[in-house]
Amino acid sequence: MAHFYLSDQVTGAEVGDRLVLAGDEGRHAALVARMRAGERTTVGDGSGRVASAVATVVSKDTVELEVVDLVETAEPRPRITLVQALAKGGRDELAVQAATELGVAAVAPWQAARSVTRWEGRKAETGSARWAGIVREASKQAMRPWAAAGLPLMSTAEVVALAARVPMVVLDPDADLRLVDAVPTATEELVLVVGPEGGIAPEELERLTAAGATAARMGPTVLRTSTAGPAALAALAIVLDLWP
Repeated sequence: MAHFYLSDQVTGAEVGDRLVLAGDEGRHAALVARMRAGERTTVGDGSGRVASAVATVVSKDTVELEVVDLVETAEPRPRITLVQALAKGGRDELAVQAATELGVAAVAPWQAARSVTRWEGRKAETGSARWAGIVREASKQAMRPWAAAGLPLMSTAEVVALAARVPMVVLDPDADLRLVDAVPTATEELVLVVGPEGGIAPEELERLTAAGATAARMGPTVLRTSTAGPAALAALAIVLDLWP
């Protein structure tokens, strides 16, 4: 199985340069992937630059590599940010993982009114950090040249403020407009909002649409919060030509 690693060393690297995988990346390469000298792998900087490299020295928690090729990839447009409501039973984390593999640019946890799970106090920081870790690992699993970003917890007021600045689509199974008809085709940024298990509260939907968001439905069925975002992203990838 191919492995993909992330390191900011790739940003300024050239063919023939030496890269060092240390810490978690080094331990994974040496102990999990069992990389050996002479084996080839890929390392990206998460910002479009990917190096193909050959292992030259392997220790128990560090791997030294020599860059043999470099590829630059333009960032896909539009950049789609998923605002995912907190949900119980790990359904929100499933959504985050799948959305990242499907190409979302950023993921933000949202403390919606009907979210059963509550992140309060220090839990907001640790929860956001956990999501960021899921996003990073999913970016590597999908071998993405542009890694997704994990954003801090957002309140409804912050999501409303975002709707006033950036084109936003709120998934609502009762909306008249279809998702594929609601998304502007010529935009650099797009925000997709997914509610919790009980759906988005009417007062939240009213505030979001009043700020400029568009409510749209996926189709004739009602999807779980864990599948709505990934399903929407897959549909938009085709409509917006994000999968060339």
